[in-house]
Amino acid sequence: MIKLVVSSAVALASVAAAQDGAERPPNIVYIMADDLGYGDLGCYGQTRIRTPHIDRLAAEGMRFTDHYSGHTVCRPSRLVLWTGMHSGHTAISSNTGYFLRPEDVTVAQRLRSAGYATGGVGKWANGNVENTGHPNDQGFDLWVGYLDQGIAHNYYPTHLWRNRERFRLEGNELSDHKRARGRYSKKRVTYSHDVMTDAAFEFVRESAERPFLLHVHWTIPHANNEGGAVSGNGSEVPELGEYAARDWPEPEKGFAAMVTRMDRDVGRLLDLLAELEIDEHTLVLFTSDNGPHNEGRHKHTFFDSNGPLRGFKRDLYEGGIRVPMIARWPGKVQAGSVTDHPSAAWDFVPTACELAGLDAPKDIDGISYAPTLFGREQPQHECLFWEFDRGKGREKLALRQGKWKLVKPGGKKPWELYDLSSDIGETRDLASERAELVARLRTLAASCR
Repeated sequence: MIKLVVSSAVALASVAAAQDGAERPPNIVYIMADDLGYGDLGCYGQTRIRTPHIDRLAAEGMRFTDHYSGHTVCRPSRLVLWTGMHSGHTAISSNTGYFLRPEDVTVAQRLRSAGYATGGVGKWANGNVENTGHPNDQGFDLWVGYLDQGIAHNYYPTHLWRNRERFRLEGNELSDHKRARGRYSKKRVTYSHDVMTDAAFEFVRESAERPFLLHVHWTIPHANNEGGAVSGNGSEVPELGEYAARDWPEPEKGFAAMVTRMDRDVGRLLDLLAELEIDEHTLVLFTSDNGPHNEGRHKHTFFDSNGPLRGFKRDLYEGGIRVPMIARWPGKVQAGSVTDHPSAAWDFVPTACELAGLDAPKDIDGISYAPTLFGREQPQHECLFWEFDRGKGREKLALRQGKWKLVKPGGKKPWELYDLSSDIGETRDLASERAELVARLRTLAASCR
């Protein structure tokens, strides 16, 4: 239910204006943090890490309380986002290697067909220059950042990619430590996050005269796992800022500084949109690719990164997949609004298509949440579904239908059932009490695979 909504008349007028050509389709900026938990932002209850600019997004837009990532780990989460297919229907359901095929159709390809400029920065993880999964072959006019998921652990890599061109980051030199695996630098000068952020802002400036789609897939606050093994601190950041003097472990100071640095750049983006006078033509979405991590010597419990939720990255409990989601579009999305509409990353493809004036694809799992943004009646999913490690004998499954959440924790562990309306922390397993409901939901889950 939406607790604060745009009036139906205003919403319908906005849509009608877009349809009759009075307004150009909106710019869409989709910001995806990496391993940011449900409780890591001030607007979701965080008290020790400062996120004033992201909190401003929520104050000036809509905060989703029941939004879910595409998966609980990086690569399949992005694959779900690009294609609009949940992990029961994608080619992979884990971090195993995969590159997008010619038959895969991404959201960037769809919007480019409608005249959008398409750009992205950050972690790609679904192909490279040697196969068909390269971003330029998947609808992106521009991609600046990492192609390889493993190298993306390192915030001071020797190089990044601009489309098919590999360019050096000055001053960075890889460590030859046996545990570094080519993902940790002994000389650290150029911070990749800053390079990618500058490229994103350059794309906005160059594309301001036409509708554009920009994906900002920052790697913050993902840990440098190898850095944690070599140096004892995987939270790589140029300076600790206001957290330097805190009586915290160094990885926690770094984690907080990473999140606040990202928050600073969200503020810079909003300033840029205002400067270019395209603020009211731009929908900004902010979310995370999965739940909080417990890596690089950082502990997700230190900042209560999963908030009231159970579990974290690699779990299919709520803490592994329920993530922050904020939508800001001045004049279109009601400021200060909150929705508990259950939605997921695979809903982005049809949402973006609807806003761009395209017909929603019929062969995907997503449902547009544009009606929620505009305060209209929202079609609902029959269920939301996730699968992790398919076919390995230890697969994890989860399904949400309404207030009910069915979970298969993995291996030979029995199915569990939770009532999220009264038990958001998934503390009371009701499977033995509701055997018929479990059987029905298991049948529904099987149909999603």
